[in-house]
Order: sequence, then structure tokens, then C-alpha cells
Amino acid sequence: MTEFTTTQTGAPVASDAHSLTAGPDGATVLHDRYLVEKLAQFNRERIPERIVHAKGGGAFGEFVVTDDVSQYTKAAVFQPGAKSEMLLRFSSVAGEQGSPDTWRDVRGYSLKFYTTEGNYDIVGNNTPVFFIRDAIKFPDFIHSQKRLPGSGLRDADMQWDFWTLSPESAHQVTYLMGDRGLPKSWRTMNGYGSHTYQWINAAGERFWVQYHFVSRQGDLYLSNDEAEAIAGADADYYRRDLHEAIERGEFPTWDVYVQVMPYEEAKTYRFNPFDLTKTWSKQDYPRIKVGHYTLNRNPQNFFAEIEQAAFSPANTVPGVDISPDKMLMARVFSYPDAQRYRVGTNYNQLPVNAPHAAPVHNYSQDGAQRHTFNHPDVPVYAPNSFGGPVADPARAGEGGWESDGALTRAAATLHAEDDDFGQAGTLYREVFDDAARARFLETLTGQGDAITVDAIRERFFQYWTNVDKQLGARLRAEVGVEASAA
Repeated sequence: MTEFTTTQTGAPVASDAHSLTAGPDGATVLHDRYLVEKLAQFNRERIPERIVHAKGGGAFGEFVVTDDVSQYTKAAVFQPGAKSEMLLRFSSVAGEQGSPDTWRDVRGYSLKFYTTEGNYDIVGNNTPVFFIRDAIKFPDFIHSQKRLPGSGLRDADMQWDFWTLSPESAHQVTYLMGDRGLPKSWRTMNGYGSHTYQWINAAGERFWVQYHFVSRQGDLYLSNDEAEAIAGADADYYRRDLHEAIERGEFPTWDVYVQVMPYEEAKTYRFNPFDLTKTWSKQDYPRIKVGHYTLNRNPQNFFAEIEQAAFSPANTVPGVDISPDKMLMARVFSYPDAQRYRVGTNYNQLPVNAPHAAPVHNYSQDGAQRHTFNHPDVPVYAPNSFGGPVADPARAGEGGWESDGALTRAAATLHAEDDDFGQAGTLYREVFDDAARARFLETLTGQGDAITVDAIRERFFQYWTNVDKQLGARLRAEVGVEASAA
């Protein structure tokens, strides 16, 4: 008998796979009760470590703008010659606090810029894409990468069951099973904003952008054997490497680039530019240099300045806004909600999260651990007649995008070349070299050997056959399983 999904109160659920949005590319609506319940419940599953990206480390530094991108954005942080203090936190995704740094995984890449207009956060990874394109599946994805509730063990069947039932994951899984899954260090890997964001210039013109952070130390990786040996010898290998390099005065630097897409071109670009499982071709939209940042100071207290650091894509500044990316829209809700639970209601008053170069004026009050407050004579409500702070819509300059206003549960609009396996196949055939393809096959063979459920293993072979037919055949031969009669 089929069991149907319900809310926590037993009401039937309309969809497990699609959020309620205003049209296929419109805003995610807050009254999607199951989406909100699912994300809010998910954000409260662990105490006190982060539910994802629990294991990590980071350092402080300075961002310097060396080139002129003012034609695309009015944001003070990106104006020529601007300098901003910043914080960068690296992390793994699936592992817990005590997990080895060198497990094969995507690496989190979170930036906080302490700008004169408030804090601006970019929360990305060391890959330009992600496993899913709709946040309603995010708790399910993370559950599949964590541990079985019964045995407490991670499980290949569970991981590959989710991935092979979610074909949109193919592009990211190709990155994960390739060299990007085992960076040599945090210093020697590139970072990406991953999502599409919106830039707005002084004239009010809007552009779509994607961020690329290119390591000057090189983009280097470990072999499977090296990673396994290090995991047993030093679980904190990446954290130690970054800390000791900065202590030695070897300050790592990354160059900052953006791809810029004119606002109107997004409507007809061959891939949906707001699909987090897709990249933009650098031939279509070449990278434009913005500047660079350098990490030059270790935290004085790891817990206070790294564990309590709270990042969120909701933290934007004038000249920057979000896009119709369904994952991004949900993260704008989910990340602050997670931080209020994990760190506390007034988490933004902690020194690591408070603005360093901009004042704070608002009408919030009370709450656990509050230690800053308005002057006793300043009103605590708006509107008021006594001279409290007032909104500045012209300076805020919020962006937006057009929407037909209809609420629907659907996949985002498909563009001319949209499919789930095409870019993954291009990555395998055209970006990986022969040696990388050989390492990739070796890694996938180990993954296939770990799957114990025949139906999941068969989907595993079909998944990679969809990415590349020859890869699927070679993988099946390596694992030693013939094609099913069906």
C-alpha cells in the first residue's frame, strides 16, 4: 500500500519536488506551508553544529578592487579602488564536526565582506553548480548523504538512490567524482558563488552575474590514496594547512571575476541561467576581472570567530540583489532561520557578524543574548513622530524581475539546450583530460562496488550512460555487471 507524504500535522502534500512560485520563474511564496515547514524543521535537526557544512575553518583578509565594473553595479564594495575587510570560511558539506577533512566531498566557500553599506555575503562552493535546483528537495538530499537512522552509518545505496532518482544532480556529481572532490588544500582550490545574482548600476540598469574566485596558488588535488592516508593521519589536514600557512606569512590570494549577462538575454539564453545545475559558457560570457582578496589573519578564537560566523545570501547591499533561482530564493529564508536557531536570535550582534564599516539603525528589540540597544529616547516602532530612523528606498535600490503572477508548482522554464545530462557529459568529454577521465572511472568503479541494491546499481549505470554512453559501458565492465535483460 502506497504511503502518501503529509505535513507534520497529517495533511496531504501537493508536491515533494516543486515549490509554489509565481509562475515557473517567479518568486517563491512564503505561504507554501510545506516548503516552510520542511526547511524550518530541517534547520533545527542538530544542536549545536551546522546541519550542513559542519566541519570547516577560515580566516580574515582584505578585498581590493583593481578593475572598473561600475557600469554594472553601484555597490560600494565593487567600485574601483575600494578596499574591504572580509572573512572566508571553507568547509565540507556532509561530514560532521569530527569528520576527516579529506573525505571526497564538495567544499563550501562562504565570504563575508564588511562593506560601508553593510555586510555582503556570498555563500557558494568550490564547484559552479549544485546537486538540485529546487530547495524543497534539499533536506532529502542532505539526509541521503548523512547517516542511516538505524545503524548510524553512511550508505552508498542511500546516496546513489537519491542521485539516480534526481537526474538534475548529474553535472554536480561529475564534478564531485572528479578531481574537484579531493582538493589538495583549501588554499589550492577555486571558489564560486554558484548562483546567479543581480547587479544594478547607478542608472538603475540590471544585469545577471556569476562569481568566480580563482586561486593564485593553483587548482590542485589529491589522489584517492593520498586522501585516504591523510584522513587516517590528520583529520584536520585542511584546517591545519591554512592556519600554518598564514602564521608563516604565506598569505593565500584569489582573483575575483564575474560573468555578466545582460538582463534581457536571460530570457532566451540556451540554458536557463537561473538553474543552479547549469553553468554559463565562458565563450558566451567571458570572465571580467574585478579584483582580488588575500587572507592575512587567523581567528583569535576559533569558536567565537568561525563557529559563530553566520553567512546568508539574504545579506545583500545596494547594487546587488538575488535572481529567480529557486534554490537561492529559499536559501534567503532558510539561512537566517538556521542562524537564529543555531547561534541565537541576536546572532548579528556578535562581533564576527556585526557590520564593521556601517552603522545599524532599526526598531528591533529584546530577544535572547541581546547586548546592544537603541538609545532610551529613540522610539521602538515605526511609523513614529519622534525622529527615529526612516527607510531609504532610493538608496536601497532593490532589484526585481518580471513575473506573470500565476502560482504554479513546476520546474523552471526550459530553454533551448536544457537537459540534466548534457553539461555533465561536456564536462567529462571536453574539460577532463585523459588522466582525469581515468581517475574518474576509478572513483566511479569504487562507488559502484559499494552499492548493494541491484535496482539502484542498475540506475547508477544508466545515470552515467546518460552522461556519456562509452563511460557507462566502461563502468559496467569495470564493476563486472552485465546489462539487465530489460
